[in-house]
Amino acid sequence: MGAIIKEVQRRVKSGEFVQYNFHGARTKNRLQCSRTRIACNMHAPMLNSLVQIGALLLGERIFVNLMRTVRWNSEFNAVEMIDQRLLPGELRISVFHTHGDVALAITNMIVRGAPAIGAAAAFGMVLAGKQSEAVDDQVFLADLEDAAEILRAARPTASNLNWAVDRMLQSAKDGLQAGSDDIRELLLEEAQQIADEDIKANRQMGKHGAALLPQEGTIIHHCNTGALATVDYGTALGVIRSAHESGKKIHVLVDETRPRLQGSRLTAWELDQLQIPFEIIADNAAGSFMASGEVSAVLVGADRVAANGDVANKIGTYMLALAAKDNAVPFYVAMPASTIDLRTRTGKQIPIEERDSAEVLNLLRDGLSIAPKNSRARNPAFDITPHRLVTAFITEVGVISPPYEEGLRNVVKIAQS
Repeated sequence: MGAIIKEVQRRVKSGEFVQYNFHGARTKNRLQCSRTRIACNMHAPMLNSLVQIGALLLGERIFVNLMRTVRWNSEFNAVEMIDQRLLPGELRISVFHTHGDVALAITNMIVRGAPAIGAAAAFGMVLAGKQSEAVDDQVFLADLEDAAEILRAARPTASNLNWAVDRMLQSAKDGLQAGSDDIRELLLEEAQQIADEDIKANRQMGKHGAALLPQEGTIIHHCNTGALATVDYGTALGVIRSAHESGKKIHVLVDETRPRLQGSRLTAWELDQLQIPFEIIADNAAGSFMASGEVSAVLVGADRVAANGDVANKIGTYMLALAAKDNAVPFYVAMPASTIDLRTRTGKQIPIEERDSAEVLNLLRDGLSIAPKNSRARNPAFDITPHRLVTAFITEVGVISPPYEEGLRNVVKIAQS
């Protein structure tokens, strides 16, 4: 144990470990903010997940447990999430005690990424169940339905959010019909299963996708689709990670992904911890790199995939797909079956979230705003990429090639079986 403590101290001093505060944990109505913990400054690298080391800086007793992007804290009956707005400068774990707080965390992008949002919403439903004081089954279900509407409204585009909420509601209904003695515990088990399934799906997806990548090559990646966008491991970035782990020499061109810079802030941070070579590029440079012939493939995730294969993903994805098509560069979309929405026929029916224009206008240079004072802006968070521009879909079940409708239906069927 002494050797471990010394190693922790050494890494804290070197900056490899960073100190963070455990914010907002409540127990017996008393705020517990005094704990200081040390976290390994990496998310899911060599240890397969972010290792959270509970300790005092001067080397008291330490313990090790696995940290996910979203997880349940059984000590506080609360949801813990990495606050992604603060990365890479600060690693902070925030704690949420009500479904309303979880919905706000989704809206404010404390948690982001379709699979991570789905898991967060599932745990939000657990909180709703614990908040409800109903003793009548129908009143309890009505409380859950009210919470479900609040969570669904948090962000309208991602399919995983609705999928997770619907699954939690169905679990509650099935449990009540079966006469479950503890429906609230059943909801927690279902949410934990959703989280566990996400990690398993991501690893399977990674293996399927890695087989598509060359032994050596350069990949353009958009937004963030790594462990931070999921419960752990990642979707499109999970494919890159799996290829790297198999020994392939992959270099990544990371789109900045304006306006919130998920590429340069989050993806670059993850790649740095994974020791995968990368360079950050301006979003509008991607086409030029493809035209030069140095790009082997483009890899993106998805927030919703319609039944015909149209893809809703982070704004800028459509332009990447057009450039890839023009330069004969494979354009791959990696996502779990829970992102497929067979009830939405085409991309035209997918609602596109428009966020606050301040995200575009509040960009500073040398401390000064780059936009004139009275400027206005538009800020769609997503765009639609037509299925004709997609080379293949990478899922936990396997790779889907065109035509997509039957393949997408089969993936959903297999995943639900």
